[in-house]
Amino acid sequence: MARSNGVKTEASAQELPIVSDIQDPVEIEEQDELVADVQDIDSILNSLKTLLSSVEKLQKIRQEVGDIKPLIGRMLDGELLAGDELEQLKTGVSGLSRLTRAYSDHQAALAKAQPARNLLDQVLKESKTN
Repeated sequence: MARSNGVKTEASAQELPIVSDIQDPVEIEEQDELVADVQDIDSILNSLKTLLSSVEKLQKIRQEVGDIKPLIGRMLDGELLAGDELEQLKTGVSGLSRLTRAYSDHQAALAKAQPARNLLDQVLKESKTN
């Protein structure tokens, strides 16, 4: 008769892993890549939204500032401006700092959104083949 040393040698069904529950390391890696791809796509889409917002802001500020280049040129040539031209020049000059900030923001957003070009090329190329 065999003696028992008090250690249970059988594992319950709950403790044993089911073979179908064990994931292949390659499968896990593919899932991680898929998650990374989705995050990349979200990041690209967010950068496109930021770019669009910066374009809208830049256009709005350009309209507010108006075409003051000729007025600034005339002022620098020594002409005296009065009335509506002077008011337009004051408004334009005060808006120049906002315009330069908006332009800088637009350039940064444009640089950040460049990966969208590759994604769009890839998506459009695949849609033509289907």
